[in-house]
Amino acid sequence: MRNAPTQTINAGDVRFAYRQLGPSTGVPVVFLTHLAAVLDNWDPRVVDGIAAKHRVITFDNRGVGASSGSTPTMIEEMARDAVAFIRALGFDQVDLFGFSMGGMIAQVIAHEEPQLVRKMILAGTGPAGGEGIEKVTRISYLDTARGLLTRQDPKQFLFFTRTPNGRRAGKEFLARLEERTDDRDKAISVRSFRAQLKAIHRWGLMKPSDLASLRQPVLVVNGENDKMVPTKNTIDLDRRLPSSQLVLYPDAGHGGVFQFHEDFVKRALEFL
Repeated sequence: MRNAPTQTINAGDVRFAYRQLGPSTGVPVVFLTHLAAVLDNWDPRVVDGIAAKHRVITFDNRGVGASSGSTPTMIEEMARDAVAFIRALGFDQVDLFGFSMGGMIAQVIAHEEPQLVRKMILAGTGPAGGEGIEKVTRISYLDTARGLLTRQDPKQFLFFTRTPNGRRAGKEFLARLEERTDDRDKAISVRSFRAQLKAIHRWGLMKPSDLASLRQPVLVVNGENDKMVPTKNTIDLDRRLPSSQLVLYPDAGHGGVFQFHEDFVKRALEFL
């Protein structure tokens, strides 16, 4: 991951920035990213771990990082962008790993383009209309302010528990994000961040959708104590999806898959 070059591809009127690593054959795993994230926000242990066996593709959503265009304010539009990007790369079937907002995007893709999606991993996310999702905006702003006041990255508060384990895991995760030194992506703009918050807020206020139509095998993962997308949403997803398995990590929050990256990578590889 440290050396994967940043490439671009045009899909419609958008130039998408992406990175690709791992084998060049087989069904690729497309990573769909979280609120405010750019290419450099993926945990290299998770990317490299899955890329050991599968082609992994990460990309910047429209209007974010090095991708052109303006950021949509609806999850459904983000999903259509992701499909356009996947098709521009020439794939007719992919696996999806959706984390947080990316998990919302993945659900829409699987619903609208079922033949495109073979399997899905949904981490730290919830269904449309899920309990507490509309509060993400308030929590994000509060913890961003808290981060500024304590000179810490807000993800330390948003993704991890405040226990000694959680604090240590957060510091280790943030250090791993700094391992790549060359060709780093540019941070999200305030305008794009607000657009994404609006999209998540709308998702939280939607009517619950019919998840019984999603026939793909799904691995549903979270920490037991997610304050961004309350963990009960993850349990609800597992209950409503016809073909899913659930993993909840102890003393972990929204970033449970990063805190327990070794276990998560092992499970993800078995599942894929």
